[in-house]
Amino acid sequence: MSDHSKFSRGWCSPERYVQGPGEFDHLKFYTDKFGTRVAAFIDSFLYSSYTERINKIYDDGKHQVETLIFDTEVTEDTIDEKTQELLGDKPDVIVGIGGGKTIDVAKAVGTKLELPFIIVPTIAATDAPTSSLSVIYRKDGSHAGEFFYDHSPRLLVVDSKIIAEAPSRFLVSGMGDALATLIEADSTRKSNTPNLVYHKDGGFRQTLAGQAIARACYESLMKYGVQAKIACDNNVVTDALENIIETNILLSGLGFENNATSAAHSINDGLTAMADSSKTMHGEKVAFGCIVQLMAECADKEYLEEVLSFCMSVGLPVCLEDVFVENTDENIRTVAQASMHSNWCNMPFEVNEDLVFASIKTADAYGKEFKEKWIKKKEV
Repeated sequence: MSDHSKFSRGWCSPERYVQGPGEFDHLKFYTDKFGTRVAAFIDSFLYSSYTERINKIYDDGKHQVETLIFDTEVTEDTIDEKTQELLGDKPDVIVGIGGGKTIDVAKAVGTKLELPFIIVPTIAATDAPTSSLSVIYRKDGSHAGEFFYDHSPRLLVVDSKIIAEAPSRFLVSGMGDALATLIEADSTRKSNTPNLVYHKDGGFRQTLAGQAIARACYESLMKYGVQAKIACDNNVVTDALENIIETNILLSGLGFENNATSAAHSINDGLTAMADSSKTMHGEKVAFGCIVQLMAECADKEYLEEVLSFCMSVGLPVCLEDVFVENTDENIRTVAQASMHSNWCNMPFEVNEDLVFASIKTADAYGKEFKEKWIKKKEV
C-alpha cells in the first residue's frame, strides 16, 4: 500500500449500469452518448448473428460501425494486435460484446487507445464486466497475470433476456465466482489487504460500501440462486434470475475489486496449470477454491456446510473430481505450487505450499464425503 493510502479508503465502479430484457436493442442510445463511430469486439460464435443485429440497430446512415471478431486467448500480443487494427481510424467508443475474454480485450484496447468502453456481457459467468482490469493468459491458456487500469467501464448494458437464453452452466459458473466475494473479502479485511482501487499505485483500505456489497452478494446467492438456475434452465426471465444476474455481474464485480481477492482465486489460478483445466469454467474452479479457503481458515462447520449445500444445489464443484483433477499427491502439489504465485499473501495468516497442499487434500476429502451423503439423501 502506498504511503498516501495506508489510512485512506478507496472505491471504484463503472459509471453507469443498466439491466433488463431487451436492453441490447437500445445500444445505439448508449453509444450515442460518446459519438457515432463505434468499434465492437464480438465473441466468435456470436459474431455473425450479433453483427446482423448491430447493422439493424445502426441503420440510419449516420453511424460508422466496425465489428471485430474475437476468437483467441487474451494475451499481450493479441491486445497489441487488436489495438493496431484500430489505430488508423480511431472510433469514438469501444464496445465489448460476449464473455469474459472478449470483454477483457475490449477494456484493454479501449485503455490503450484512451477511449471510453461499454461492456455488453452475453453471459453472467464471471464478474469481469464491471472491473478495471483484464486477466491475461499465455497462448497455452495458463494464467499469466492481470493488466490493471485507472478507469472502469463507462457503462454496462446487460440484457437479461440474452443471459436467460444462454446455457445455465454459464450462470452457475458466475455464482461460483460470486460465492468467493464475501469469503475473500472477510479474509482481506482481517489482513488489511489493499483493495484494487488504483491497484498499480498500491490500493486503498476497504469501504463500508464494499463490505456491505460483499455481504449482499452472498445473501443473494443463498436466497435466489436455485430459483434463478431453474429460470435459466427454462430460458425465462424472472425476478430471481434478474437478482442473480445483478449478483454475478454487479455485486460480485464491485465486491471483489473494492475488497480484493485471496485464496479462492489463488486455487483457480493453480488449477489452470492442470492439463484438463479447460474442461471447467473460471467460476467452477473458484467455487472449489472457496472450499479450500474455508479449510485453510478452519471455518465453522455450519458455514462450510452452507457453502457446500449451495454448491450441490446449483451444480458447482465440491471436490477435485468435479474439476477433472485426479486426487494424487503429484497433482495436488502441482496445483498448490502454481497457486502460490497468486493471492495467498492476502490471507490474515502466513501461508506456505504445505498448508495449501493440506487444505486442498482435506477440502477434497470433505467435499467428496459431503457429496456422497447429499446424493444418498436425494435418492431416499
